[in-house]
Amino acid sequence: MHQSSMYQIPIIDFDLDHTLDCGQVFRWEKKDDWWTGVVRGSVVSVRQDTGADVLWVNSDLPEGVIRWYFRLDDDLSQILSLINRDQYINAAIAGYRGLRLIRQDPWECLISYMLATASNIPRIKNGISRLCQIVGDEIEPDYYSFPDAGTLANACEDDISDCKLGFRASRIIKAAGLVAEGELDLDATARLDYPEAKQQLMLVKGIGEKVADCVLLFSFDKMGAFPVDTHVEQVVRSYYGDDEFFGGTVTKKKIGEWGRSYFGNYCGYAQQYLFYGKRLEGIRSDLR
Repeated sequence: MHQSSMYQIPIIDFDLDHTLDCGQVFRWEKKDDWWTGVVRGSVVSVRQDTGADVLWVNSDLPEGVIRWYFRLDDDLSQILSLINRDQYINAAIAGYRGLRLIRQDPWECLISYMLATASNIPRIKNGISRLCQIVGDEIEPDYYSFPDAGTLANACEDDISDCKLGFRASRIIKAAGLVAEGELDLDATARLDYPEAKQQLMLVKGIGEKVADCVLLFSFDKMGAFPVDTHVEQVVRSYYGDDEFFGGTVTKKKIGEWGRSYFGNYCGYAQQYLFYGKRLEGIRSDLR
């Protein structure tokens, strides 16, 4: 493990494993009891002892940044009580309580989820890792920064092809150009209301409903985003497909609208709990 400052952060209602394993973020790896990733260009290692109410942190970043990143300021108990509306979400909350959404860097989150299109988590992780290794800068041995927009926009096509990103490569280079030239201002987009921010992101080729909602939820603080991938679609069809909201027609777009209507302002949390439960357990017949 890398060497920097070691300190503790008191925690309540937080599960590090669920938070980093649930599929919302792609640059953390666990070895022994420690998770290590890159946050704001710095290598960070974190550990939570089972049942412990402290988080061990090995990082040069101050405590405030780590608390902000892991959303330790969220009143999770209150949030979960607001979304806990039925036996399905109740089972997910009971199984994975302590899972918190992460405040990711908007630029990194944007490119990461563009690369996640029509892929799976191991492939996404490998692609992002190669991209950082080839186009980013080495921070420490085996750890690399995420390339900034200007660097990625000007990257050699041969370098990008070595990342084995397929059809996604040309899309992320174009998106990088938009950000580098100021045509897509991520800070300004984040300040927009949810519908306008989503519309702005979806002007970029390669960003559809699901990718836009992921970026809005995981990096723009839009808790009313309800990303719908195949896992979430299957969950909603199986558990909630008879809801009169759908009128017999269940589409991904309608599922997103239903999620916001049904779970309310923190529907993004409900989505992640349902998504993680589906990934680990499938569709539970004992709940139906």
